[in-house]
Amino acid sequence: MRYIFDFSDQLMLSIFKLGGHQGNKPELATWLAREGTPEFVLCEDVNLARFLNGLIIKNRGSKDDGIPEPETFLNNNSVLRKLKIALSLQADDLIAILKLNEFTLSKHELSALFRRPDHKNYRECLDQVLRNFLDGMEKHYRQKAVGGK
Repeated sequence: MRYIFDFSDQLMLSIFKLGGHQGNKPELATWLAREGTPEFVLCEDVNLARFLNGLIIKNRGSKDDGIPEPETFLNNNSVLRKLKIALSLQADDLIAILKLNEFTLSKHELSALFRRPDHKNYRECLDQVLRNFLDGMEKHYRQKAVGGK
């Protein structure tokens, strides 16, 4: 998200704060370090949930009931749902972003990713889908940032 939207450290920390986490630059640096380097630390699900909740609040405003309680476990479906909400994306937008990465998903397949897990038509969002969505977001939003289409 940092690279896609060119977020500064300060903006990243303010988004975390909106989501209920008072972070600091050294902590942020460990989460943003390249995987496999000694300084890399995996961001726990609860903190990723706080960041995504903060992104929703930043882009859409806060609800009257305050900061939402972060999930302690996030799966790809939850991450995709939170990004969809934060960026005010509709099904057609998601499909178009996936197509930027030459990945095709029908509206029916997409809607299955947003169903409750106990629903008979629920489908797990595989790593491949989320990865292609994030890559497509990079193409979509970075093009806009540098004056592209």
